[in-house]
Amino acid sequence: MIAKRLGRSVILIEKGTHPRVVIGESSTPLSNLLLEELATRYDLPALRPLSKWGSWQQIYPRIAVGLKRGFTFHHHVPGKVVHADPNRGDQLLVAASPRDAIGDTHWYRADFDHLLLQEARKSGVSYIDQTRLHTVEKSGREMMLRGQRNTREVAFRARFVVDATGPRGCLYRTLRIGERDFPGYPPTQTLYAHFSGVRRLAETGFSRTAETPPFPVDDAAVHHVFDGGWVWVLLFNNGFASAGVAATDTCASRLRLAEGAAAWNRLLDLIPALREQFAEAKAEMSFTHTPRLTFRAAQMAGHGWALLPSAAGFVDPLLSTGFPLTLLGVARVAEIIERAWETPDFDAGLREYAARTDAELLATAQLIGALYANMSNFPMFVALSLLYFAAASYSETARRLGKPELASSFLLCTHPTFGPAAVDLCRRARAAFGEEESEAVIHDILTTIEPFNIAGLGRAERRNWYPVEAGDLLENASKLGATEQEIHAMLRRCGFAAEREPVPR
Repeated sequence: MIAKRLGRSVILIEKGTHPRVVIGESSTPLSNLLLEELATRYDLPALRPLSKWGSWQQIYPRIAVGLKRGFTFHHHVPGKVVHADPNRGDQLLVAASPRDAIGDTHWYRADFDHLLLQEARKSGVSYIDQTRLHTVEKSGREMMLRGQRNTREVAFRARFVVDATGPRGCLYRTLRIGERDFPGYPPTQTLYAHFSGVRRLAETGFSRTAETPPFPVDDAAVHHVFDGGWVWVLLFNNGFASAGVAATDTCASRLRLAEGAAAWNRLLDLIPALREQFAEAKAEMSFTHTPRLTFRAAQMAGHGWALLPSAAGFVDPLLSTGFPLTLLGVARVAEIIERAWETPDFDAGLREYAARTDAELLATAQLIGALYANMSNFPMFVALSLLYFAAASYSETARRLGKPELASSFLLCTHPTFGPAAVDLCRRARAAFGEEESEAVIHDILTTIEPFNIAGLGRAERRNWYPVEAGDLLENASKLGATEQEIHAMLRRCGFAAEREPVPR
């Protein structure tokens, strides 16, 4: 749609058909902000309502979606019923919004992707589906794409090809790109499906405190963490739920994930809270087992082509990083097309894009790799998570203040102090043994995030529950080079307070 708005002739080539169910569903505040920015900059008004739960419900009530008010983490010891910790040391709740209307969302991709396709066709994009490309090659100043649609041979000419086909996708295969490892990252697998009949945790009697949390724990990306792996549960408003497990090879072998439904039932038996939540659930699609989850392309752009971040690499769904990484990539490729089309700067822009994409994937992998190494050490897991939440909240707020230069990279990975410190802390966390070493790393994590901590993260009195409070932003305005007045104005613009409701101090 953006390329069409910029005056290019565009064709969208699809291997399958729409609508269809796919995994990759949970948005974040930064994802929604990027979607909102792209819709505004490139005049795509139909997309803007999708950036918030409230406007989505108002404009697209028939498009299935889930409410995401934040991130919920519960720690488990498989096979054991563990009594609740009054200090909440076995959980982490991080709110992303103060109320439902401006909440984030889980995208039910069958509906969401089909809507995007319909909007693309309305904008004048040519569309051809059921087409499998078998050859992509350079031909003079153009790229030649050849394939088959049903039983008929087809061919296309393009000045520029953008690959959004996912890991080990079209250009990876046709250009024989190859792949690289993420250094130090454990090999991982997944098993997942969509379900009906999944109960809310709050309805099962599973509760780890009598206190009122900052948001309903089910209205979130819910993570159940255990040694070697974790389970996600995302609830949609059409009665379906997305759920699955990601685990190291060692853990996956123990669970025998390749056995599909039988493995899922074994996992439920090990975690009583999940067993009760899924007691009446029914898988609405065949279980999908992915024997190798991570992917990193050896090359991410070249003369006449580029992989979007979703096709350039993938780490893990643990922190919902896929959408913001890819939307950052969309914005960057769009800017290259906008400012450098048919100029000598176009290829230079693609080289810079590829380098930034790879750097951000590596930063994501180093953090998630450290989290995997500490799934049995939940205090360390929580502290490492704060590296993500501090960087994400700082980046989102900087952009909302009109200061994107303060946070030009995902996870602040190119920031001169935060980036190198995060690399070192993740390395130390992977190697930490014993309580004393862990406490030292946790202390240094809290010290590292402090100059960027605008959300009250790590405050002991909050006991791992972090609401969204205007007072935190106002108190930390100077970290963003902003005044209290600028923070107040930003909060009003983004709808922080309900209509006629004063912004709390």
